[in-house]
Amino acid sequence: MDTGSFPSYLRYVAIGDSQTEGIGDPDGAGGNRGWADRFAALLGAGTPALRYANLAIRGRRAAQIRSEQLAPAVALRPDLVSVMAGMNDIIRPRFDRAALLDDLHAMFDELTAIGARVITFTYPDIGGIAPFVRPLSPRVRELNAEMRRLARRYGLTLVDFEPVAATAHPLVWSADRLHLSPLGHDLVARAVADILTLPGADATWRDPLPPVRRGVAETAVAELTWTTQHMLPWIARRVRGRSSGTGVQPKRPDLLPAPICRTDEANTRAATQPFGPAHTL
Repeated sequence: MDTGSFPSYLRYVAIGDSQTEGIGDPDGAGGNRGWADRFAALLGAGTPALRYANLAIRGRRAAQIRSEQLAPAVALRPDLVSVMAGMNDIIRPRFDRAALLDDLHAMFDELTAIGARVITFTYPDIGGIAPFVRPLSPRVRELNAEMRRLARRYGLTLVDFEPVAATAHPLVWSADRLHLSPLGHDLVARAVADILTLPGADATWRDPLPPVRRGVAETAVAELTWTTQHMLPWIARRVRGRSSGTGVQPKRPDLLPAPICRTDEANTRAATQPFGPAHTL
């Protein structure tokens, strides 16, 4: 394959939280796949020598990503890094905006200083995904504005999801509405490939998805089910000081050959059911 139209990356490292770990996208073998694995497969299809590590752990806030994942990532000497961080900070009652920005600045500064190309993201409006948390929407918009400023300052590659309606579509999110569905992970992987202009990539990830129509009663039942099965248990864990990532280790701490790019039937199944299968937050 001709790779002359885009830079050839040999060492890709992903850091972040549950989205980058791949929660919501089961691999069929008891683990998680996720957008970073999917993107690495696309990248590796054109660069067989690519090696890929994934240090992300569910539940991690930006300070934890900085303290636990940044140094190991730098030690792997990556030429391409993805950083997805901040959403676990935003949804906490005691949100410290200044501390979050300090952690993001520190990570971007250190990663760009080693010469790596750094990919980062804006986020869709979680109020449109889970109406009960709509009061947090201003925080998301403020973080997105900061991410754009950080991208300009550090020369980051920004995948701007906020203006793309498809990213807030029910089909893109699993039952807990905090984790991407298989379809959502596929969308993110294709978006990153498009922004990096990988051969064969295109902008179809921006295309509208079919509307999901629900009556008032069905909507009320869905909201009640989400509240009792997902939101309230999540709040209870936060009150007890528990995290879904307690005791979890990175699934791919070393640079290994990229996963094989394959057709995923789970995308087709997920596309038929809004808010796909349930997952623990």
